[in-house]
Amino acid sequence: MRFYARKVLRLVLVVIAVAALTFLMVSLLPGDIAYAIAGQDASPQEIEQLREELGLNKPFVVRFFDWLLAAVQGDLGYSIRTREQVMDAILARLPVTVELVIISQIITVLLAVPFGVLSAYRNGRLLDRIVSSTAFAMISVPNFVFALLLIFLFSLRLGWFPATGYVPITEDFWANIHSFILPALSLALVEWVGLMRVLRSDMIGVLQEDYIAMARSKGLPNTYILFRHALRPASFTLITLLGLQIGTVLGGSLITETIFALPGLGRLLVENIYARDYMVVQGCILFIAVAYVVINFIVDMLYSVLDPRIRVEGAGG
Repeated sequence: MRFYARKVLRLVLVVIAVAALTFLMVSLLPGDIAYAIAGQDASPQEIEQLREELGLNKPFVVRFFDWLLAAVQGDLGYSIRTREQVMDAILARLPVTVELVIISQIITVLLAVPFGVLSAYRNGRLLDRIVSSTAFAMISVPNFVFALLLIFLFSLRLGWFPATGYVPITEDFWANIHSFILPALSLALVEWVGLMRVLRSDMIGVLQEDYIAMARSKGLPNTYILFRHALRPASFTLITLLGLQIGTVLGGSLITETIFALPGLGRLLVENIYARDYMVVQGCILFIAVAYVVINFIVDMLYSVLDPRIRVEGAGG
């Protein structure tokens, strides 16, 4: 129980630190935010009124705790341009980003697990070298380059998938999935490499264990041994890395959603950065950062469930 209490306390402290850093970064943006929002034609009285409305005339510490208290209650302020509540705007765009992350991670695992297992099984041989070289080449390419190449090949040349656009899942399930294939694949083609290399490394160690040799001596099929006896103990690090990569995918979604015109959280953030709507930018950054921290907390807890030794070591430390 003490192990879980320490994890929860650490989570709360990290969230507060993330909130403070987010608020500080936005507050340190160059120029007068009120002047940028009001425009060049605004009078000094209008600018001062806007500063008072936004609380910009208060000390930094007071503004931060006012914002943090409101954020804890789900109030991230409102958009300066549209007057829409920031939380409402985020929740309206969130399902698109969540679906993109889920589909991309499914494709990532479908690529990483078989290639990682196969590469470990054929360690040092031609197939292993081909897989490793291909993975090294793919991780060197940014996901937005893959996005452009996929659009050129599968949209412009073959016409199999739409280049842009989004169909809500409530309107047409298959059209919705169809519109996510290329964006999700552009992210997965980079992310699968890290998972594959970690799984390959751990799998090589597991395949040298005595119980694997015993399973082979019993005449069990190689496929059964690899996926039944070796995959689970070799997947602990993979699960942790998968949780960490969700944050990377969320970051990659900013560019991916813009390229494929998906109305997700990343595109909302990019649009409001250009519009200098700092309340929306601040709310989006905080939401993404907290989501990343919470996801990693859940992965950490899942890791301790899969390997009880983690709880024992954590409680004793």
